[in-house]
Amino acid sequence: MNSYVIYLVPALGIFGLLVMAVKSAWINKQDAGDKNMQELARHIADGAMAFLKAEWKVLSIFVVITAALLAYSGTVHEVNGRQIHSSWVICIAFIIGAVFSATAGYIGMKVATKANVRTTQAARTSLKQALRVSFTGGTVMGLGVAGLAVLGLGGLFIVFLKMFAGLGSTQISTAIEVLTGFSLGAESIALFSRVGGGIYTKAADVGADLVGKVEAGIPEDDVRNPATIADNVGDNVGDVAGMGADLFGSYVATILATMVLGQEIRVNDALGGMSAILLPMVICGLGIVFSVIGTLFVRISDEKSSVQNALNLGNWAAMILTVVASYFVVMWMLPDGQIMLRSIAFNKMGVFAAIVVGTIVGAIMSFSTEYYTAMGKKPVLSIVQQSSTGHATNIIGGLSVGMKSTVIPILTLAGGIMASYYFAGLYGVAIAAAGMMATTAMQLAIDAFGPIADNAGGIAEMSQLPPEVRERTDNLDAVGNTTAATGKGFAIASAALTSLALFAAFVGIAGIDRIDIYKANVLAGLFVGGMIPFIFSALCIQAVGKAAMDMVQEVRRQFREIPGIMEYTAEPEYEKCVAISTQASIREMLMPGAIALITPVLVGFTLGPEVLGGLLAGVTVSGVLMGIFQSNAGGAWDNAKKSFEKGVLINEEMFYKKSDPHKASVTGDTVGDPFKDTSGPSMNILIKLMSIVSLVIAPYIYGIGQ
Repeated sequence: MNSYVIYLVPALGIFGLLVMAVKSAWINKQDAGDKNMQELARHIADGAMAFLKAEWKVLSIFVVITAALLAYSGTVHEVNGRQIHSSWVICIAFIIGAVFSATAGYIGMKVATKANVRTTQAARTSLKQALRVSFTGGTVMGLGVAGLAVLGLGGLFIVFLKMFAGLGSTQISTAIEVLTGFSLGAESIALFSRVGGGIYTKAADVGADLVGKVEAGIPEDDVRNPATIADNVGDNVGDVAGMGADLFGSYVATILATMVLGQEIRVNDALGGMSAILLPMVICGLGIVFSVIGTLFVRISDEKSSVQNALNLGNWAAMILTVVASYFVVMWMLPDGQIMLRSIAFNKMGVFAAIVVGTIVGAIMSFSTEYYTAMGKKPVLSIVQQSSTGHATNIIGGLSVGMKSTVIPILTLAGGIMASYYFAGLYGVAIAAAGMMATTAMQLAIDAFGPIADNAGGIAEMSQLPPEVRERTDNLDAVGNTTAATGKGFAIASAALTSLALFAAFVGIAGIDRIDIYKANVLAGLFVGGMIPFIFSALCIQAVGKAAMDMVQEVRRQFREIPGIMEYTAEPEYEKCVAISTQASIREMLMPGAIALITPVLVGFTLGPEVLGGLLAGVTVSGVLMGIFQSNAGGAWDNAKKSFEKGVLINEEMFYKKSDPHKASVTGDTVGDPFKDTSGPSMNILIKLMSIVSLVIAPYIYGIGQ
């Protein structure tokens, strides 16, 4: 066996972390602006850290309890005369996955709270420099997430292989089995971080908008608004820390799903029969290298240059380089001749074709999302036009755009699943998802720069900097809204492909060969599964509504009881608004998380694996549709509102901020906030987490319900 290949994987992860450290040091060296700007940035950073500490206290309890349950049940393996409890190994892997996921979010949040004020200062000189600082901040997060994921998976796989070296033919399968604990830990923390962060940021955002902009008539990030610091903190804990943990979990689950199916493939290769297992890790590791190269293409020359085009160029460069490299990697690692998985035969050219399919699916998803959410495109302009006749027609327009936006992505996913299956069976579907996620570092860099730019605009507004500074940050922020929606579409696409692969792995381990919907209990499971994304979304949106009501009351109280706020002679009590968002998010994130974790366990142990399979099928289909609909509707509403900041032509009349159509667009944006930043992006984690929980319990529910 060419043993050096297996060590290449964690080495590529370390490379990503080293480049991350270099770029982080560069961010620290940039000018942080004047004393007032630094003070505002400190308030934001302190609020973000306060939230993370409160969240980690709760999550640490969850991790300890879950780890104990995992350690309690499991199998015992006899290895070289000694007993090894795989349950304890899964328990340790779970804790490491949880810690790595939390660390990924922390890295993103830490650099974002440093890059925001530095982007504001850079925007005082040029749009070019502001983009450079904000995008470098996003790059640090992207490389941190991808580097930790590849290092964690690759490193633990090596350790587990050595630990179970005496098991002979079951060594590899046992190592991968316990590796599911790492993915379970990552996805669990991702769900709570995404939901908790989403509740936090949208409670603050909605509260700030309803009282500040609508009632008091002051700008969005006016220093007089007591909720404005909480709003800026929310950009970091929701759109950065939550998103970082989210994509860390997605990245890990995608690679693991391919590995689980790869271990069923028996091939005679130069890698000890592990080529199909190592392939997704190597491709994703190389994706880190090509993401770094892609970041070099994200440049603009002047104020009139298109930021969106610069980001697209970098993204395409990373994707094309990864696909080209994948061809040579597949040709080198996989053996010649026929490869078999569950009676489906394919070859290495089929595997490469599946990777190409995954990349094309990701690209079409990105194009579709950009079309439905970008400023200046027909869908957003239709919402702008409908804002002229009131709040209700704005809401109707946004809902319509969100629903229509599901058509192209779903047809693309359906075609992608069939094509990748045609080329390489179930392994093709899994490797297509891995190919799509290979450039996660670049995708996340593009995604994360938006919240940094949003924060930079807030600091510019609160510091009362010249209008051209806010214009530059708003330019970046508007593009950031589109890239954020694109990133969510990308994540939900990967969830659909990954869940099918996890579903196939679950079926194999649970000892069932089909999901028969002619059976009443299986059909019932399918319907219940389809319902879960709805109740999950309802709880998330309801939580935002409750917390926003508390925030509105607090902001109104401060305007009423603290004289001098509107005259700039008294400072609002920012910390009370921060506390409201923190307490609400921690309290309200528990129920949605419990649904995702407990439901598969209850169904699996009471009704058996076939009914659980029906449940997973329902969750996947319903969740993908809900995720796309909510994320795109919210993104379109947001950019419809932002269109008024530059002025829009409706029925041959120009309308700007504070006009009646603009007020209607603010209502739409407020409704869309929990859609696009709380419940919508949580759908992909919900789908994958329930699949992974099912995969972990699959050996223990074998035969139940038969």
